[in-house]
Amino acid sequence: MANYKPDLSCQNKFISVNFSEQIQLGTFEYALYYIVENKLDLSGSYAWYDKTGAVTYPPSGMLKIILLGYAHGLISSRRIARLTKQVFTL
Repeated sequence: MANYKPDLSCQNKFISVNFSEQIQLGTFEYALYYIVENKLDLSGSYAWYDKTGAVTYPPSGMLKIILLGYAHGLISSRRIARLTKQVFTL
């Protein structure tokens, strides 16, 4: 198993917002989350990572961030990274 960083989207420890509870049924964000988690076969992406090296984010989480950025008109990976950092350091 690869050395992935933990998915903390369902935690309530350091921030007062639980992201998994904020995604409402029927929204684009919910559909994106559902499709990436349940319908896409990302086994090729997971197989590419090995057990050695630094801890990394899981491919499913990265894909969700990139697709959400594209859906909101952000085509620059640097801008997506900057906004992601701003959101998660509130």
